[in-house]
Amino acid sequence: MKVKVGVVQENPVFFDKAKTLEKIKVLTVEYSQAGCELLVFPESFIPGYPRGFTFGAKVGKRTEEGRIHYREYRENSIDLDSDDIRFLEKLSKKCNTYLVMGVTEKMKDNGSLYCSMLYISPETGLLGTHRKIKPTGTERVIWAEASGASLTTFQTKIGTLGGLICWENYMPFARMAMFQKGVQIYIAPTADSRDTWLATMQHIALEGRCFVLACNQYFTKTMYPEKYQHLLIDEPETICPGGSVIISPMGQILAGPLKNEAGVLMATLDLDEIAESKLDFDVIGHYARNDIFEFKVKDQPETKKE
Repeated sequence: MKVKVGVVQENPVFFDKAKTLEKIKVLTVEYSQAGCELLVFPESFIPGYPRGFTFGAKVGKRTEEGRIHYREYRENSIDLDSDDIRFLEKLSKKCNTYLVMGVTEKMKDNGSLYCSMLYISPETGLLGTHRKIKPTGTERVIWAEASGASLTTFQTKIGTLGGLICWENYMPFARMAMFQKGVQIYIAPTADSRDTWLATMQHIALEGRCFVLACNQYFTKTMYPEKYQHLLIDEPETICPGGSVIISPMGQILAGPLKNEAGVLMATLDLDEIAESKLDFDVIGHYARNDIFEFKVKDQPETKKE
């Protein structure tokens, strides 16, 4: 089976959920017309990855301005029970395209925020959500930690989808939680634009014998609203140059890396290559050595079938 995919390297309309949703609509319509059956968007594309923000937090101290920024960020985040999800579901159905969307998700019951990845099917709507199990560094100020129940995979008409967000991809057990579910298209939205990220993505493709779709944003300082510019004095003009890439199960680069510009990477994935690549290595098969190692993930759900 062959699947045409698109990795979208763009900037959101920062801290403006409504305008970002409209931008997503324009991009999805355009790239679906180019034949993409799956589109992937960057980490926290809605309402934006808040690079450079401190939210006024120091050890033992928070500021009033930081609390206001948090409230504004939360107000523009995604509620899974809202019309925002229905908007994305209708868009996916209209364009007959699967969407994997990086968002900041807000909880009604506890007020917390999660860095999440939404899987949306053109036929059945929201398949489910992966929430980052370990925010990195000061991300922990704004994003809560999710449980093993968030290590989700989905068996769809275009293959088995799964993945991890940003530095979760450096967690060997988290990767293995994806591999043991037979992930075929491994999705890695990120905010990491370092050159070393490419090596990590190639390693995961080779390790899991899966296609890897690594998606980053392209963002400059002038894209932030004027009201936040004073927070970014020490930041370079190009805050995130991107680096999105598509990689085969043999570690070969199929498209990208895309740097210093917005755009989309497209590639046609031949899923038969996955079986071929496992001739000499299969991390959950003949290389697993189950007689030596045991691996168990607490609360991880079964792969959901579409």
